Amino acid sequence: MVKAVFPGSFDPPTYGHLNIIERARTIFERVLVVVAVNRDKRYLFDADERMAFMQELVAPWPNVEVHRCDTLIVDFAREHACRVLLRGVRSVQDFSYEFELSILNKGVGPEIETVFMPTDQKFFVLRSSAIKELASFGGDVSAMVPPVVAKALERFREGSYSSS
Repeated sequence: MVKAVFPGSFDPPTYGHLNIIERARTIFERVLVVVAVNRDKRYLFDADERMAFMQELVAPWPNVEVHRCDTLIVDFAREHACRVLLRGVRSVQDFSYEFELSILNKGVGPEIETVFMPTDQKFFVLRSSAIKELASFGGDVSAMVPPVVAKALERFREGSYSSS
């Protein structure tokens, strides 16, 4: 059984993320979506909120599960007997960054392979940082993120959102 790990901050989760997960679940027997927790990074949504978003969004897919990770992703993959790290790429810049990261990961975990999956063309411009900025100015993000995420972004913009 080949299991893949799809790590990310998912802050916020986008239709681009879901596109990669939906396609990967038809290729791999199991896909472990991993919500990364980096103590040195500031997030709009805390880890529990990002976990809840992802669990709700992947619920229809029985071979997809959501985990949290605050360690090296290679260690997580080993712990869960996953041989593949899945990375979505939108552009040459994404590929360059992800390629360098894959070399580092290969050095730490030579038994784990990185597979790059380009997003569908319609999701090339979906960057979480740009979505957060657009939402902060009241822009319509409904075509970029699932409704549950759009509502949370709207509450944040209106000041009635509290992230713990």
